Amino acid sequence: MNTLSNVSRFLQRSIALAISTAIIPLATAGEFPENAIRLSVGYPAGGLSDVVARRLAEKVADTLSVPVVVENRPGAGGTINIADVSRAKPDGYSLAFSATSPLTLTPYFSKVSYVPEKAVTPVIGIMYSPVVLLGTQTLGATDFNAFIAKAKQEPGKLRWATSGMGTIGHIMFGQIAHDAGLDMTLIPYKGGSQQMNDALGGQFEIFSTNVSATLIENIKAGKLHALAIGAEHRIDGLPDTPTFTELRQPKANLKSNFGIVAPAGTPATVIETLNKAFNDALHDPAIADSLRQSGNIPSGGSAQAFQQVIDEESRNNQAIIQQAGLAAK
Repeated sequence: MNTLSNVSRFLQRSIALAISTAIIPLATAGEFPENAIRLSVGYPAGGLSDVVARRLAEKVADTLSVPVVVENRPGAGGTINIADVSRAKPDGYSLAFSATSPLTLTPYFSKVSYVPEKAVTPVIGIMYSPVVLLGTQTLGATDFNAFIAKAKQEPGKLRWATSGMGTIGHIMFGQIAHDAGLDMTLIPYKGGSQQMNDALGGQFEIFSTNVSATLIENIKAGKLHALAIGAEHRIDGLPDTPTFTELRQPKANLKSNFGIVAPAGTPATVIETLNKAFNDALHDPAIADSLRQSGNIPSGGSAQAFQQVIDEESRNNQAIIQQAGLAAK
């Protein structure tokens, strides 16, 4: 009896140990996140995207109780940043803050190392930056209709500068020139800084760029003339500037969308956790107010909503490129 009793007790202890051992990984395995999160920004330090990303990172770090480390990965219009994150492990610890153009526009003009539709998974839309059509001091017109009239009176003479081929400014040029039947000379720059310097110096007549606090200051000072803006409604910083929709140019109502993406294949539960944390950060009054003061509009919402923005933008860009006959790759 003692032997049987000992065997019975041994078996009971063995079974209990086996059960507890099986349960331990489930009980002790931490939920995402456990480690620091890397947020790469596809633009230089000190710019709007960098500043916004760092403010968001601080809030998200507080919410998730892990560090969120911001790294700058500028170059090639943001495609280097997207390529890097697309190769990262899909575990939620590598994210990218980026404009949507490396997914929806650049691939139509340049060869990229990733397949846009398969490279990343959207996490959240952060903001959109309206694109403003501007006239310099050499244009001789201060509103959109006067610009159109002048361009028709002087075919081939007006110079339209863009920060590069395959940019939003390039697309806007093609759309307006096509719809209004204008003949203008396109001047592509290799970045926005030199373009702005030359705009203030009157080296060309027309250009477009994303709205910013500095741009608004130059407009209010009379150094540049805001002819139209690509936004759903007039913005507080430029209340006298009509939208393209108001001017019956709805296809030119373009804007730059920015958001957070993760490597393709990142688990849905991880995306949900990140989405909630970034949504909470966007609702912080200081962050939301700073975006609006610079002329940008906070986005937020679900990952699915951001995917819809990307898909629609890509379709629209493709249509404009084909319709306007812009040189694609």
